[in-house]
This record gives sequence, structure tokens and C-alpha cells, in this order.
Amino acid sequence: MTHDCLSKYISKEEPLAILDFPDIKNCGDSAIWLGEMAYLKDRFNKRPDYISRMKDFSRRSLEKSVPTGPIFIHGGGNFGDIWESHQDFREKILELLPKRKIIQFPQSIHYKSSARMAETAKIIKKHGNFVLLVRDVESFEFAKNNFECEVHLCPDMAFCIGAIKPAAPEYPVLAMLREDKEKVANVDTSILTNIPVEDWITESASSVRNSKIEGAITALKGLKFNELRLNTLDAAAHNRFQRGIRQISRGQAIVTDRLHVHICSLLIGRPHAVLDNSYGKIQRFMSAFSGGTELSYKAESLSDGVNWARKQAKSFS
Repeated sequence: MTHDCLSKYISKEEPLAILDFPDIKNCGDSAIWLGEMAYLKDRFNKRPDYISRMKDFSRRSLEKSVPTGPIFIHGGGNFGDIWESHQDFREKILELLPKRKIIQFPQSIHYKSSARMAETAKIIKKHGNFVLLVRDVESFEFAKNNFECEVHLCPDMAFCIGAIKPAAPEYPVLAMLREDKEKVANVDTSILTNIPVEDWITESASSVRNSKIEGAITALKGLKFNELRLNTLDAAAHNRFQRGIRQISRGQAIVTDRLHVHICSLLIGRPHAVLDNSYGKIQRFMSAFSGGTELSYKAESLSDGVNWARKQAKSFS
């Protein structure tokens, strides 16, 4: 399904760019990035010719490295006005590069403000060559009704990583619960006795810094700046992703309200109970793509999820 959505926008001959590299602590964003890279390698034997973070984007460097060809924007769950810096960057790119083919890797859409949504719609219409991939039916219908652009329903790019061998578990149940602005309010975690409660947005700065240095060294012989930056940031993404996989592998069964803990739990083959985030993103995604498996359970509450996970952990052992 992913290839059906993307194949007509990519060729082996033309260069391409990916913008908004996720140089952040969230392991899920690194999983998406590695899926994007795996897709390009597996299907086209390609790497991007230009990448940037929000803070170091250069129109001049982009147009020098990718004078023609598609410009991709990293996927995730930040299309809308919850994570405004990403939306601001996305709209800035559309305004700076009118008529260039810009493809948004799969996103979830959520707006609190109708005024902000109308501004996005205006920018998309004026740009005139934007392709929006979304990862749930509700986002698809929203985009079709409000934006004048191509819209396609596409799985999350993290699935392109493929199956992963997990480490041995340490705990019967591990709770991976959000600590950021998408967490569900008033969830009573007092029932989580003897269950570790964690999130995967905490990292060792030295570990990521060292991985960036090691990645940069592999590109130094060529002395190509874009390749140097790609290797550096790609190494950081691998470091964060591997940290996340090690973390969730410690549970025989998992309870989570993070979409990419759900996806990565599928990739490592671990049973997991899924609560929703603050605006329904996970249940929407599961309804579209990933809910039809015995490995995952749509929990009605935290206690429901914990009870299910404990039963799975017993059968695991």
C-alpha cells in the first residue's frame, strides 16, 4: 500500500529531498525516519540528496542539491495546530517553493482552531502542487473536504522497517505512557502497582552525540556536506530507535498510549494493550490499518489494559 501511494513520485534518476528531520528525543519519530529511509533503499536503492532539520534548512542548498525532483516532508502526527512549530515550518516551505512537487509523508491531522485550518487551506491552494498522505480515514476525509490537493490514505512509514528481533523481557508488564501534551488527562496511574511506568522521550545526550560523531566519520573521506549531514543525523535516528526497541522489549506485555509503541510492539511481536492519546489518533490509525491482530488490544481504560496485559504475560511465560 505504501508503494502504491509513493511510487509515482519517485524515480531512480531524479534527486529528492526530505525536510524536517526529527532531531528530537521521541523514538517514534526516529522509527518513522528509518522507515522512510528503508523504503527508499529497498524500492529505489536511493538516499536523499538533501535533508534538513527545521533549524538548518537552506533554500539555496536545497535548490543546488535538488534542482528538480520531489521534496518530501517527514511524516508523523504534527499536521495541525498541536505542534505548531512543525506546521509553521511546513507552511513556510510551501510558501517558499511554489509549484515544486512537495509530498507530505503520512501524517495524522488535528486542528483545534478553524482559523488556523483555513490559513493552511489557503497556503495549500496557493502552492498548487502539494501531495498529502494521511494515515487514518478521519484525516483523509478532513483533508479531502478542506484542502485543494492530492490526498492519499497511506500506512505509517515505520512499517517499512520490517520485523525486528527483540531482547529478552525483564518484566511481566511494562507501561509506556505519554508525558507530553498529547497525554490523556486524569488517568489514574495508582493502579500500576509493581508495573514500571516509563516514556521514551528521555535520552542520554552523550549517547546521541557520540552516535552523530561516529556517523560523521564514515562520510569524511568523501567531503560532501550533504552526505556528512545525512550520515550524522541518520546515526542519531538509529541510536534513538535502538534505545526505544531495547526499552519496550523489557516487557513481556505492554500497555501504551503512544502510536509508535503500538507499531514497534507489532514489529517485535509483543502483545500490547492500547489506550488512545488526547485526540483519538491511535484508535483512528488502528481502525484504518493495524487493529486486526491478536497482538494488540483496544483497551477501554487503563485498568482494562493492565488486566489484559497481565493475562498475556502469563501466557507468554
